[in-house]
Amino acid sequence: MDKDRIEGATQNVAGKVEGAAGNVAGDMQMEAAGTVRQAAGKVQNLYGQAKDATREATGAAIDYARGPGSDAVAKLVHNNPVGSLLVAAGVGFALAMMIRPQPRRPQRRWRYY
Repeated sequence: MDKDRIEGATQNVAGKVEGAAGNVAGDMQMEAAGTVRQAAGKVQNLYGQAKDATREATGAAIDYARGPGSDAVAKLVHNNPVGSLLVAAGVGFALAMMIRPQPRRPQRRWRYY
């Protein structure tokens, strides 16, 4: 659990308490401040949840990348480095050809003789 989630939950509860106290006392400014504090707490809690989700997704991706397939690719590259380099260059060239914009053709000029 991220510290932003804990602080956000704390601010959310404090905002609820402050808003309720402002409502009971009839102080609109205190009630509004409590509502703002509660919203800030919710935002900070959501930020902490996003950080946690990102951390978990990163860990899962790293675990997946360290799987048995990566060992086979590493062994293949180690056994045939020149072939691997040529394959990587070919893939890079193909991607570059797909990504680059097509050249503009000059417009035809009609000549009247």
